[in-house]
Amino acid sequence: MVFVVGLGFSITLSQSALAALTLLWLWRLRDPAVRASQTWPLFGPLCAFAGATLLSAALSAEPGASLVASKGLLLTAALWVTADAVAGGQEAQRFLSALTLVAAAAACMGLVQVLACPGEVSGPGVLRWFFHRCDRARGAFSIYMTLAGMLNVILLAGLPRLLAGQRRGWLGGAWLAMLLGLGATYTRGAWLGFALGVLGVVAVARRGRLVVAAAVLAVAAIAVLAPGPLGHRLRTMGDPAEAGVKERRYMWQSGLGMWAERPWIGVGPGGVKRRYAEFALPEAFKKRTGHVHNAPLQILVERGVLGLGAWLWIWVAFFVRVAGLRRARPRDDHAGRALALGSMAAAVGFLGAGLSEYNFGDSEVALVMWALMALPFAAARPAPDTRAGAR
Repeated sequence: MVFVVGLGFSITLSQSALAALTLLWLWRLRDPAVRASQTWPLFGPLCAFAGATLLSAALSAEPGASLVASKGLLLTAALWVTADAVAGGQEAQRFLSALTLVAAAAACMGLVQVLACPGEVSGPGVLRWFFHRCDRARGAFSIYMTLAGMLNVILLAGLPRLLAGQRRGWLGGAWLAMLLGLGATYTRGAWLGFALGVLGVVAVARRGRLVVAAAVLAVAAIAVLAPGPLGHRLRTMGDPAEAGVKERRYMWQSGLGMWAERPWIGVGPGGVKRRYAEFALPEAFKKRTGHVHNAPLQILVERGVLGLGAWLWIWVAFFVRVAGLRRARPRDDHAGRALALGSMAAAVGFLGAGLSEYNFGDSEVALVMWALMALPFAAARPAPDTRAGAR
């Protein structure tokens, strides 16, 4: 529960809880029976990606700095640790329910920030922290894009459960709060990812898909027609002359120039931050940046073709494995099938949002995604027998 609360409110809390859970997991692995029960989901592609990352770091112009920048690899432990700590379908459902409630609370926090925003509050204190940059919902995070990324994947993870009629009362209210919170972030990349994830669910789900499709289209139409920043953000998503769109195009062109220098192994993790100024276009507004606002391109630039191939392998293997787990569920196991579909929808939303943001490098969002990816594998494991005398 500490880990779940941290996922919605504090990267320090979530990473500390993950570290404690990892140590407990490693301690338990001393037992041969525990080792034999481990499924190690996506072990091959994750090891390939880690190997490509470390190779790129070691061969970069600044291997020390690149190795430090590779620390995000440690977050992948959340996949195996969550799959081990959450045993059985019931625990997986409870984990997702708790995460949904935490995310709904974070969304409500963001809505209050936007609706009651007084502008900048001077002086130290809680109010100044709470309303800092309150023109866009950010919750307890430092930037609105992190809250948007988290809400995007958790909304999609819970959508199939909503369609299946599970816990419809409280889940519907929490889902609506998260949807409003996502809108209040004004983050178009997360909106795009969410739309792609919804399309994926509508294409696969048997129940309620027409209602969801109609509702999402209605919300989008109202938002587009609405005055103010929300409608403006939606209407300008595809405008090549819009400042944000134009700047991303400049970053992508600069990123491709960086990649051409070392196409196979890349410039090393953290290389964009260190070297972007050398490749920034003269007309670009930003001459320095830590990422190029595109997850696949960022991977390609920093880890090369080898790294991008391994990264794509992770996602292909995930979809194949989880689709197989979903098919293996009985037709009347609506909860288990919804959990697997929700995990895949979250991954679609995450990858879709990553086309305009480097959300794979956002530790808070990536940690939530690894945890959601673990749930179908955790649900496929038998729950431990807690009867007296059971071995």
